[in-house]
Amino acid sequence: MTPDRRHFLAGAVALAASACVPIDTSLPGRLVAKLRIIEAASGGSLGVSFYDTGSGGSMGLNRSMRFGHCSSFKFSLAAQVLDLDQQGIKDADQLLRWSEGDLMFVSPFTTKRLDEGATMLELAEATQKYSDNAAANILLRQLGGPEGLTRFWRDNGDTISRLDRYEPELNNVPVGEVRDTTTPDAMARTVARLAWGNALEDDRRALLRQWMVDTPTGVRRVRAGLPDGWVTGDKTGTSIWPGMQALYVDIGWVQAPGRAPVSFATYFRSDAEQQDMNPKSEAVLAEVGKVLADFALNRVS
Repeated sequence: MTPDRRHFLAGAVALAASACVPIDTSLPGRLVAKLRIIEAASGGSLGVSFYDTGSGGSMGLNRSMRFGHCSSFKFSLAAQVLDLDQQGIKDADQLLRWSEGDLMFVSPFTTKRLDEGATMLELAEATQKYSDNAAANILLRQLGGPEGLTRFWRDNGDTISRLDRYEPELNNVPVGEVRDTTTPDAMARTVARLAWGNALEDDRRALLRQWMVDTPTGVRRVRAGLPDGWVTGDKTGTSIWPGMQALYVDIGWVQAPGRAPVSFATYFRSDAEQQDMNPKSEAVLAEVGKVLADFALNRVS
């Protein structure tokens, strides 16, 4: 365990010992109390939603509070490519090209493939797995812009989530901003529909889940709090934008052995601006991962 994790846990335990938490021995009550302790120890704002794909039950904290997507919207963008391909509206094998002017920070795949281009399917994979910003903008322009992704959410029952801008401006989401936001409850259900529901055909849904499993960016977030050997996939997002509190996002799903998958959407807004990625802030979502594991094992399906 890292010093940052030990420091965080020590603070959470101390707070738990002194906090006046209402006694609720039910599973939801116990887990919500844990989430409140994590939030209080973090010094920031926490938004969490867990959704049981087996029973339809859900729980969390600040589930209707709006948070920015940051790069987590790219999961839905990758799903949109697969959806439009299965409908015959777009060809996922279509070769796309771009210029050097399209490149920006965090564009590893599009930088490498600048001369030869890539198919829409390859760009979707790079967008999900490696959070390639240029790939996301290229796909957005092909699929109707931010409004097109918002329509995709509406078509799949999500009346809350919205995208309004391109990378990188969509990361500028201070408290009170509505553009480029969602809520934990809305996104946990969207993840469930797209990754485990019938929005996509079986082979495309399996491909999307595999991309999520193979995504490396979330190893220090929710995944870090889950037991070894559990199958999980996610998409992260981070905004360290000047003038706003830092925002850390992790959305995805987890499958405990022998149980129906649980989708999750987690958001941590720090109490201050940050200059770089902060391990202590990522550790907040790792602690949420432990609560998620408790829910996944002990819920009533």
